[in-house]
Amino acid sequence: MINFNGTIVPQDTNVLTQNRAFLYGDAVFETVKIVNSKILFLEDHYFRLMSSMRVVRMEIPMNFTMEYFEEQLLSLVNDNAFAESSRARITVFRNDGGYYLPQTNEISFLIHVVGIDNTLYSIAEKEYEVDLFKDFYVTKQLLSSIKTTNRILNITASIFANENGFDNCLLLNDSKNVVEAIQGNIFMLMGNKLITPPVSEGCLNGVMRKQILEIAKKITSLEVVEEVISPFDLQKADELFVTNVIKGIQPITKYRKKSFDVVMSKVLLEKLNEIVRVI
Repeated sequence: MINFNGTIVPQDTNVLTQNRAFLYGDAVFETVKIVNSKILFLEDHYFRLMSSMRVVRMEIPMNFTMEYFEEQLLSLVNDNAFAESSRARITVFRNDGGYYLPQTNEISFLIHVVGIDNTLYSIAEKEYEVDLFKDFYVTKQLLSSIKTTNRILNITASIFANENGFDNCLLLNDSKNVVEAIQGNIFMLMGNKLITPPVSEGCLNGVMRKQILEIAKKITSLEVVEEVISPFDLQKADELFVTNVIKGIQPITKYRKKSFDVVMSKVLLEKLNEIVRVI
């Protein structure tokens, strides 16, 4: 028997009592965008998930191929009639048993999906204000670069942003450098130089981050680099924007007293949509 919200109930009525993702955050996940029954950037998502599982020493089943990964996601999307445009999340967790030391490295997975409105990426014409989040810091380590279910820092930062009327917050690492936003990677344009922090700084190894780097490097007028961004650099930037695979590109229009252009954000967004149209 267990106590659930003040009521004594049989333990087997609550599947979370042994679930390691719930008890210990012993899980990794991928969130993908699906357009017209095609997973955008499928290979990048699959290989990042496999890499994440290896990092935390999960046992990858022999049948967990990219084709299997794709089939499982699309079957649920089609069953829910969300094939035109949707976001799906697959969470992979270590099977029940043990405390900090698991009894097995075998895994199970859970997929859920919701429909979204737009097939192509777009930018809303409205102010988007951010500030720094200084209560907790991202550590410069490999675990910070993968998507585990331990996102308590991001959750706390989201609450801080909401309480203070910001649309997002920028996260700092333990060297007090800017590494990412709450739900995406950060890019900064200074003149003709486009900068994003290297993964070694502790930022997520984002799928959309990779796409934007590849697109930007084809623009001959741009110098594209992975460099440390300090909080002082933000005030000197011409543009700031956040990237993730669901939103695409989200321009930041205001940071403290500084306002930013969105010109390069729109250029990159159009080139990103050109890729989406042919996937």
